[in-house]
Amino acid sequence: LKVVVNAGVGSGIKKDPKRLELVKDRLTKILGQKPATRASKKSIAGFKLRLGEPIGVVVTLRGKRMYAFLDKLFNVAFPRTKDFRGIKRSIVDNIGNLTLGIKEHTIFPETHDEELRDVFGFAITIVTTAKSKEEALAFFENIGVPFAS
Repeated sequence: LKVVVNAGVGSGIKKDPKRLELVKDRLTKILGQKPATRASKKSIAGFKLRLGEPIGVVVTLRGKRMYAFLDKLFNVAFPRTKDFRGIKRSIVDNIGNLTLGIKEHTIFPETHDEELRDVFGFAITIVTTAKSKEEALAFFENIGVPFAS
């Protein structure tokens, strides 16, 4: 069992080189673990992207940090989200993983004192060892995932 948090910084990093550090700093506050930088695997002319340029950050949480983050996500961040009615059961894939997109990092309490001009989103994937979707759904209900009824 692990939680992978992935945030794309985008190819606009050339215009604002501090953005990568800002995203890393805020994710460190939220997750309690420093993110690793991910570089592009190939050049894409349409995005003005070169091979090896930093384009995102990733963090893999396990153990106590993972459970602390999930508790904060389900019991603090989601209730602070505007119009949150629960997570659809259909987003659990057939091999038992659940991937959520967070549009604004500001739903977490660690970021309440920041100015709102640099809001970013990120993806959270909860990777399980479940063999089927049904097994995974039972597990997620057991750990308190707020599914929509």
